[in-house]
Amino acid sequence: MDLSTTARRSSVAVFWPIIGRLLPFVLIAAMVLVTPVPALAAPRTHYVEIEASQFAFQPGRIRIHQGDTLVITLSASDVVHGFYLEGYGISQRVEPGVSQQITITADRRGKFRYRCSVSCGALHPFMIGELIVGPNVPFWRAVGATIVALSGLLVHFRYKQNST
Repeated sequence: MDLSTTARRSSVAVFWPIIGRLLPFVLIAAMVLVTPVPALAAPRTHYVEIEASQFAFQPGRIRIHQGDTLVITLSASDVVHGFYLEGYGISQRVEPGVSQQITITADRRGKFRYRCSVSCGALHPFMIGELIVGPNVPFWRAVGATIVALSGLLVHFRYKQNST
């Protein structure tokens, strides 16, 4: 046996205990990343008042969870406006002084834009809002994977410290 073969075998023998210690943490992190997440909360009903005025919706962003019901009371303060929610095909026209109510069941996750569907002036194309549906599952999965990775790292360093 030559010297390079002996060196190669000894380096492989050094790495197997490390791989054996860290493999459970790698498997747990993989499970955290791919395991389906059950519904985080029971569906709720949210009531939101949206004021349409030239050239913005107030509020411009609404966050709810999948399965929730959203009841929007839409009003206009200056001119006739419209409300169109992309992805849901909901369209409503609102005149100044007259409120309209829109009910939406958030059955799919994602970001959906709502925009004015009635030409209301020069900056009409910029009258856009956003409905965000769903829990922030990727963030919590990343947090879980990070915690598992840090735990594995601490176990590895603890073992190295005790073996020297």
